[in-house]
Order: sequence, then C-alpha cells, then structure tokens
Amino acid sequence: MKTIIQQPSWVVLIVCALTACKTTPEQTKINSQADYPAAPLAAKKPQTFNNHGYQRVDDYYWLKDKTKPETIAYLKAENAYCDTVMAATKDLQKTLFEEMKGRIKEEDQSVPVLNNGYYYYSRNEKGKQYRISCRKKGSLEAPEEIMFDQNKMAEGSSAFIFAGSSVSDDNNIAAYISNKTGSYAEFELRFRDLRTGKDLPDVVARMGGSFTWAADNKTIFYGVPNAALRSHKIFKHTLGSTAKDVLVYEEKDELFNCYVGRSKTKKFIAIGSSSFTSSETRWIPADQPNAAFKVFLPRQKDIQYGIDDHPNGTYLTWKDPQNKNQKVYLLPNEGYQDRKTWKEVVAHDPKVKIEGIDVFEKFLVVVRRVNGLLEMQVRELASGTTKTINFPEPTYTAYPSGTPEFTSTTLRYNYTSLNRPNTVYDYDMLTGKSTKLKQEEIPSGFNPDDYEVKRLWATAKDGVKVPMSVVHKKGMDLDGTNPCLLYSYGSYGYSSDAGFDANVFSLVNRGFVYVIAQIRGGSDLGEQWYEDGKLQKKMNTFTDFIACAEHLVKEKYTSSDKLAINGGSAGGLLVGATVNLRPDLFKVVVAEVPFVDVINTMLDPNLPLTTQEYEQWGNPNVKADYDYMMTYSPYDNIKKANYPNILATGGLNDSQVGFHEPAKWVAKLRALKTDQNITLLKTNMDSGHGGSTGRFDYLKDEAFKYAFLLSRMGMTK
Repeated sequence: MKTIIQQPSWVVLIVCALTACKTTPEQTKINSQADYPAAPLAAKKPQTFNNHGYQRVDDYYWLKDKTKPETIAYLKAENAYCDTVMAATKDLQKTLFEEMKGRIKEEDQSVPVLNNGYYYYSRNEKGKQYRISCRKKGSLEAPEEIMFDQNKMAEGSSAFIFAGSSVSDDNNIAAYISNKTGSYAEFELRFRDLRTGKDLPDVVARMGGSFTWAADNKTIFYGVPNAALRSHKIFKHTLGSTAKDVLVYEEKDELFNCYVGRSKTKKFIAIGSSSFTSSETRWIPADQPNAAFKVFLPRQKDIQYGIDDHPNGTYLTWKDPQNKNQKVYLLPNEGYQDRKTWKEVVAHDPKVKIEGIDVFEKFLVVVRRVNGLLEMQVRELASGTTKTINFPEPTYTAYPSGTPEFTSTTLRYNYTSLNRPNTVYDYDMLTGKSTKLKQEEIPSGFNPDDYEVKRLWATAKDGVKVPMSVVHKKGMDLDGTNPCLLYSYGSYGYSSDAGFDANVFSLVNRGFVYVIAQIRGGSDLGEQWYEDGKLQKKMNTFTDFIACAEHLVKEKYTSSDKLAINGGSAGGLLVGATVNLRPDLFKVVVAEVPFVDVINTMLDPNLPLTTQEYEQWGNPNVKADYDYMMTYSPYDNIKKANYPNILATGGLNDSQVGFHEPAKWVAKLRALKTDQNITLLKTNMDSGHGGSTGRFDYLKDEAFKYAFLLSRMGMTK
C-alpha cells in the first residue's frame, strides 16, 4: 500500500484479514473469456522513458489522467464488462450479502469508555449505514447525548468518512474531521458545540488527520498535507478568531511526516516528525499554547524514539541499529540530555519486539510480540512487579483498545482469533484479573468448535521458516481437493495478525481453507523480519508467499487448481509480483487497489507519498534501486503467459494508490496474456482507497469479490 503514517506514539494496528473456504456444493462449468462479449481494450499510446541508460515504453501511461473523457469512458467500459461477466452471479452475490449481513448485529453498541467525566460510545441502528456517536455524563444511567449522527451527516453523498473527534477539556466543544470523497488523506475540520448540537462557523477546509486541543478550550493544533499528501505543516487555530491560522512548525525533509497530539497526562502537546527510519519530537506545556515548541531529542540517522510523560520522568521507547526490537528507558525531568542519567526499564531482546507502551500513573503496559504473537506485560511502577496477559491458542491477536484516563487501574483490551469473535475485556492491573465486557455477537449463529485453527510453517527459498495461520471446518480431509484462499500484506512492518473476520465464513462454510501468511516485510517475527523484506531484500516478500502456497499444496490442504490469493494496496503489489513469478501456481487472484505500477509511481515525486517511501522500496533515481525494483514491479514484468483468473479493484478518488495503477495493469494483462481466463477491473467511481464507506455497501463489495472467487472455482451456490 502506499500508506500514510501520521499518528503519534504507538498506534494499535489491527490488520484486517479477508476470506477463506472448501465445499461440496454444486460445481458447474467455469466459463472462459470466450463465453462473453469482447473485453474492453485500452488504446495503446506509447510513451517512452529513458532511465539509467535503459529505454522503457509504457503503452497505457495516458490512463493516469482522470480529467480526460477517454479515461473515464474506459473505466466505465470496464465496469460495464465486469457487470456483464458477473451477471450470472447476481443470485450468489445476494446470497453472500444476506449471509454476511446476518453475521452483523444491526442494532449494536460499543462498550462505553470513561474520559474526563463522560462515558463515550457509539451505536448502530437497524438499516442504517453509519454509526451514531454518543456520550453520557457521569453515569451510564444518565441521559444520552447524541454528538454525531453520521447517517444524517452523510445524507446526499455516495461516500462519507467520519475520521474522528476530540472534545475540549471543559467538555463543551468537539472538534471533528470528515469528508465526502472517500479519501483517507484529506479531511475537513469542524467544531460542534455539544451544548446546542450546532456547528460553529470555524472551518479548516483541508487538513491531514492529526489534531489536538490545548488546555484553554479554544486553541487547536492541526496538521496539513502538501500536494503530495505529505503531512508537512502544523498550524494553530483559535476558535472565533478571524485572524489567519498560525504556522507553528514546518517539516522540510521530504522523507518525514509530522503530526500533533497530546500526552495521556494532558500536560503536554507534542509535534512528532518521523520517516520510516528516524524520528524527532518537540513539545510545549498544554496550558501554554503560545509557547515555542522545543526539541526533546534531536533527530539522528536510523534512530527512532517515542516519549510519554509521567511525574517520575519521561518514559522513552528507543530503537537504533543495535536495538532493532526497541527498549524502554526512564529519563529524569531535568538533565535528561546526558545519557548517563537514563535508566533502563525494559532491555532489548532480539527475539521479542516491543510494539509499544502505555503509561499510567501506577503502571507501565508493554505490548510485546513473541514468536509472532502479541502479549501484554503490566508492570507496577512502585514495586517493579510484572504480570503477563497471554493466551493459550496457537494463533490469535490481542491488543490494548484505548484507556484514556491516566489514573486508571484497569486496562481495556481486545482479543480475537480466526474462530473467536472479537471480545472486549477490562484487565484489573491491581489484581491481574480479566473481566469480559462484550463479545461480538453473530446473530445468524456461530460455534467456534466447528472449526479447526492451526499454525503451519513453510520453508522459504533461503531456508527461513515462515509462519501461517489456518482455519477450516473441523474434520476436513486434507486430500488436495479443497479450495483455499491465501492472504497476506507483507510491507511497512505491518504484521498480518490472525483476527476474526465474519465474512470469511461464507467461504469456510463452503469448504475453503483460509490462510494468513506472515511473510517478511511485515514485522511478525521482529524488526529484522521487516528489514529482510524491504529495499534490496523485497524479493523475499514474494518468494516467502510462494513458499507458503507451495507448502499448502505439498501438504494437500489444496492444489494449484484450487488456490486463490488475495491482497490489497501493498498486498496488491504482493499478489501482482507473485503471479508474474508463478502464474501456474494459482487459480484466482483478487488484487484490491493494488500498488502495481511501482517504477512509474516511484519516479514521480508529485504523486502522493512517493518521496517518503524511498526508505521502503528504494529511490529509482538511483540506478541500483531502479534495477532491483524493475525485477519485481508487477506492471513492468507482465509477460506473454497463461495467467490465473484476476479481479482488480480501484477507487477513482484513491489518494494512496492511484486508480490508474489497476487500470493500466489490467489493460496490459489483456494485451499480453495467452489464456482464456477472466480478467476484470472494477472501479468505484465515488470513493477512494477503502472502497465503499457504508457498512452495507461495503458488504456488497465483499459479496461481489467472493462471488467472483467462487464462480471461478465453479461454485455457484
């Protein structure tokens, strides 16, 4: 994915998995390309590029411009062809949609969270696409106050994203960000008076996602992106003021993003600047919004740090080339610039990655990744006594889900696995006892014991063992006849954790095996795992994925004629590169908003996010990087060969991966592939990187994708 990193300290990353299954429902003839009208063929308009002495010809470069009528006409023609091919699956799509809808509780409410005297929660109402954000003062028995009815806010719009809100210290004004473009990079910042329910006249028309209140209830700091969507400036706005907003910081290094936030103690406002390899923080007291921001520790090459203030001092997470998995220090309030004053709290462990910390008045919570699985250690600050929250299942995910009160003695966390719906717990840090608060309800019924969950290990090309998480129906025969969906991501250090996805069971219940591969490029097995799957080692990501697929075939979980792969964004790069390397290994490919035009995109500094990602993929202006990227760029490596059935999706308003990437990829595939398998392009003309924004519209997209997958397997019911 071309992605945006703009949140401070540590952000829990919840990795969404996608699909899985096997079956004995009715099998039918699988139609080929010849059974349908001719597919659209994009006009070839060769454009020649010369880089490092090489000549590269791009026949479809013109598809980049969505202002041209011919580009829109081509996308609409592809959508019409897609509808024609998929017309026979309409009943199946409807069945899948109703199954998926039956697994969500239409009228539901989140577990309330106490923050500054109010209990905050959101709820869904039957038949409505979006959530309603609410609060109650002092007690759960108090009258409900509706802060935001997102359904009303979305009226008249084909896409709507409500991206968050923050309430002033006096609890009267909520700052919130939203858009109607479906883009996850640019938002409008507004302010709602919670006493009247009316919006104030103050509006910031374009901001990038990070914002925070000062302690005076009238000053707010916010980030702004440049044309390439790099969050590069922090401004200060005063409610009611007609004066121009004040620029308080500008990040001039094109490799860095900047963001703004407030500490858990509420005492400090911090501006963080970070690239993928280095970071720097500057801060001011929250009750002094007009003070000048001061650097905490100056940035250094290949050193990343995060800070959390505490009356005892500052807790510092620290990563450098010798401590890749991070360590934690306690720094004194004064004189901390002298490293001799630093006290080591959690040592570096080459086998255990520190994902992040959460600092409370009396406790320190350390989120750790051990052998690819998450656990939480809770340390009592006064005594140093440590308790561990761990879990017995072979593969799962668990993470803190937000406890805003600094003085809290309970930790809110979530637990889920491939066959265990998401469950919310409160952990009493004094007693070490967890209390279940809410488990995701599956109205149509779900029995975890009907399914088998296991962990497998494939042997990569260089001998490294690569883990996979697997779920299938209990009692399944492993005879090579089962359909299988293999999913992964494999970039940016994002781990592919094994969480519950209710939609997947529309496949699993039909007999699919569903597999999540934890390949290099993610940080599933530590920071070195990530570094071994980026830059000049990026090919490991793709060969790891192939090794996982081959292992599933070898162990008779499936066969190459029953194997489907799926990935989105940078996961689309994964499946695009993989299918060029081994087109014979797969039956179906689903590539969602895929980052496939790597060379062209990374050579254009004006495109969103390009320059920031030189530390991920390399800089193609450097010959060695260009040469290496050319070995795997999916668009540039399409060849005359038989390819699997392919569905590619895009979003016309996508700010992370341009709609033209899947469009060009499909156009070139059509021109070169030598098979009669189906290749489809489906472009959402109203939304962006995340696809449809309403919860039911999203399920329709999922049903479409699953219907394609099933129909290409010859499964019609």
